[in-house]
Amino acid sequence: MAEHYVYRFYAELKDYKPKIWRIFEINGEKSMAELGYALMLMFEMQASHLFCFTDNQREALLAMLRTKYSDEKIEEVLDIDSIDSIAKNTRFELAYDEMYIGDDEQLIEADKIKLNHITKRPGWKLNFEYDYGDSWEIEIELVDCEKREVSLATLPFVYEGEGFGIVEDVGGVAGLEELATSLKKGSGEQYDFYCAWLCSTTLDLDLFDKNDINYRLKKLMRVYKEIYEYRYIPTDRMLAVLLRDYLGKGPRGY
Repeated sequence: MAEHYVYRFYAELKDYKPKIWRIFEINGEKSMAELGYALMLMFEMQASHLFCFTDNQREALLAMLRTKYSDEKIEEVLDIDSIDSIAKNTRFELAYDEMYIGDDEQLIEADKIKLNHITKRPGWKLNFEYDYGDSWEIEIELVDCEKREVSLATLPFVYEGEGFGIVEDVGGVAGLEELATSLKKGSGEQYDFYCAWLCSTTLDLDLFDKNDINYRLKKLMRVYKEIYEYRYIPTDRMLAVLLRDYLGKGPRGY
């Protein structure tokens, strides 16, 4: 086997309790877009919305300066414009028409840059956002990066985690919390509404099925890449995997 840089990340759904998190590895030859597809699969995002990563370098610089100096002292030396010229937040996103980039951001196209061309430094933190309406956010941190002999057929791979993931179009974190409360109650008008909307009574938001997640990573990474980068429509066979026909559940795969 050849040697490759292997990145180990911790990822957690932001602002949701109980925590939904994953520890996973991915090889450094993957693009930032492919890191996004892996996160989507691990957190039950079905490739139906836009996504981006943000590396908040500007905020990190300010936070570091504030550990040593007061805001007044910082403002004496650096005004906002000079801070922007020294450090901008980096946004990794697939280019599309009418995309918005803030004055404090620089864009790097997510499918054009590989992980091992960015950093190998543990402690690197990113924010991943999916569906700019529901605004799902996942905070990820690079735990370790090492060069070792590994078969790329085994990566990405999830080692640990808790919680099922998101539910598409439920209304973000607040909607997911409401859904979880209704499902745990197990009866009533709201419970009946959600079961009808999901076309399922078997969704378990506490379930973390490592084997199923890793199966889906092997089967669907390429499908997500084709959807986002080549605008391909999944075949019926791949759609059946996406919706978990192999488990014999409802039309949403729950």
